[in-house]
Amino acid sequence: MANLTLEQLTAEIEANVRSALVEDVGAGDITAQLIPAEQQAKAHVITREAAVISGVAWVNEVFRQVDGNVKVHWLVADGQRVQANDVLFELDGAARSLLTGERAALNFLQSLSAVATRAQYFADQVAGTAVKLLDTRKTLPGLRLAQKYAVTCGGCHNHRLGLYDAFLIKENHIAACGGVAATVAAAHRIAPGKPVEVEVENLDELRQALAAGADIIMLDELSLEDMRTAVTLNAGQAKLEASGGVNEQTIRGIAETGVDYISLGTLTKDVKAIDLSMRLSL
Repeated sequence: MANLTLEQLTAEIEANVRSALVEDVGAGDITAQLIPAEQQAKAHVITREAAVISGVAWVNEVFRQVDGNVKVHWLVADGQRVQANDVLFELDGAARSLLTGERAALNFLQSLSAVATRAQYFADQVAGTAVKLLDTRKTLPGLRLAQKYAVTCGGCHNHRLGLYDAFLIKENHIAACGGVAATVAAAHRIAPGKPVEVEVENLDELRQALAAGADIIMLDELSLEDMRTAVTLNAGQAKLEASGGVNEQTIRGIAETGVDYISLGTLTKDVKAIDLSMRLSL
């Protein structure tokens, strides 16, 4: 499960922006028509709070689709930490175009930077340990890949992208398939080479998952003591992922048990948009 890169997201970014502009601009920006078509302008965008930036490519694509003549000059990059009142980018072009693209561009930047900022916050909590923090599928519909890219800008990592690129076998799957061993064997048979992860709720289930040859084992809400025991029992056979009950107070202790991964839905679902502002000058 490798991290997403911008090179993989070209078509996704174009589609995200196209959808956002259809939603926002529709048949045309009637308010922008109040401004003479020949009126040129400059603008700059600032952040009103500290943040980690993500979404540069989405902003660029907004103005490319609105008006290819608009010039966008960035003063920061994805993954960069910024402080309140920092200028993030400057614009130069038709005033109509700058105003028409403003909201869609800022929506992407404020939302993805929020994810990156939260990811960096949690990454800082486990600094100095070997654990990797993973995102989940708890994302905004239609913006999963964008949010997962933003997670990487904040120093965290991508789990599976969807239901198609890795197995995550839970209690109901096991019950329906006739046990852990049968389920893991079926997974390897159905999609050879795809990672097979099994969720366990106690150490006995961990032993079963190890015996079945799981690639990754998710420790669901195990105590710290049981996690440490799981690391010893595992002895490097599989990758261990801690999940459930992870928050600001518990994450450091979990990381120090020696598990390989910690997954957090909060990286993408519990975010507050970064406060941004665009200022226009004619």
